[in-house]
Amino acid sequence: MKKRGKQFMTAAVLGSAALFTGAALAQGTTFLTIGSGSTTGVYFPVATGMAKMINDAGGGIRANARSTGGSVFNMNAMATGELNAAVAQNDVVYYAYTGTGLDAFKGKANKKIRTMAVLYPEVLHVIARKDSGINSMADLKGKKVVIGDLGSGTEQTAMQVMEAYGLTFDDLGQALRVSPSQGISLMQDKRADALFYTVGVGASAIAQIAQTVDVKLVPVAGNQAASLIKKYPFYVRYNVPAKSYRGIDGTVPGVAVQATLVTTSDESEDTIYKAMKAAFGDEKALKAIHPALANNFSYAKAVDGLPAPLHPGAAKFFKEMGVKVK
Repeated sequence: MKKRGKQFMTAAVLGSAALFTGAALAQGTTFLTIGSGSTTGVYFPVATGMAKMINDAGGGIRANARSTGGSVFNMNAMATGELNAAVAQNDVVYYAYTGTGLDAFKGKANKKIRTMAVLYPEVLHVIARKDSGINSMADLKGKKVVIGDLGSGTEQTAMQVMEAYGLTFDDLGQALRVSPSQGISLMQDKRADALFYTVGVGASAIAQIAQTVDVKLVPVAGNQAASLIKKYPFYVRYNVPAKSYRGIDGTVPGVAVQATLVTTSDESEDTIYKAMKAAFGDEKALKAIHPALANNFSYAKAVDGLPAPLHPGAAKFFKEMGVKVK
């Protein structure tokens, strides 16, 4: 693994994860920069928490979590060596590994991508203002809808789910390609009627909208959900529990992809094994990082439905935990 020295000095490190000075720059220290996503999502606190656990373990690895544009950015940044690891949607990881699906990856398969662990479901939240008249996916027609950043995993998910309902972005009154934080502002200012966001349940961005605007969750269910899952097997059904956000009083059926921690074959077996042991060795501490992990993570699920081959260092760790790996 390349030791990238100065470039890490600009990366965000929270908690007790120190900036790389003094002893952290000692000879033999291995650096691991983990790409996450928006600070308003779940990727960032999850990646930050894992980086802190790796640093606290003191195994000769210094890790830091970096806020990024999300899944697509992360996969491209790993291809260039800008990132050593990242959290990303499992569908986006698969597209990057195979060079398919998204224009960002077509014809540019990155066969170096390796999975470390599947973390938790990322639910497609379709949030609508209560005063928008949107009660179903069909009602999105002619509305101003935030569909995620251009080229983002959320944009891809929005397109695929709308397709299952016989809709395209052209059917919207306005397709707004902005970041989650910008989407919040648009919803609050009544400049957007609805917002797509693929993120773990409990994300601060969704909670913030629900605290400041009367909203509802639009269900994704029935034959449309079934056809979506049949065509795109990355998806699973997921019911958003009642009271997950202010104003959401009942369970809402939906679909989810999976947040996945990935790296590349450039990272040694020893490095990834040590990182896994530090971040995943204490399952209770890992789950304490965020409710998305607390409610969903398990060692068995962590190796189920991998979008790319398991890294040898991760395989070694899971075998020690008694998990069957291929």
